[in-house]
Amino acid sequence: MGIEHPDITRTLKTGYPNLAERPELFGTDFRGNEILVGDSVVIDTETGEMCLEQDLEDFLVEVKGFVFKIAD
Repeated sequence: MGIEHPDITRTLKTGYPNLAERPELFGTDFRGNEILVGDSVVIDTETGEMCLEQDLEDFLVEVKGFVFKIAD
């Protein structure tokens, strides 16, 4: 017997996932990724752009041009 992908094994055991149980879409982030209801987000009130809280540093660097450094 060969190796089977875990998603296939799970589907064979439990069936296809119920897509109706998927959380509601809230919007998209600065990269175009989905943000779901219940996700922790940061919103730029001037532009309406948003990002997941965990991606705040990336947003500040990539979109706003911030530079992070150690004060010397």
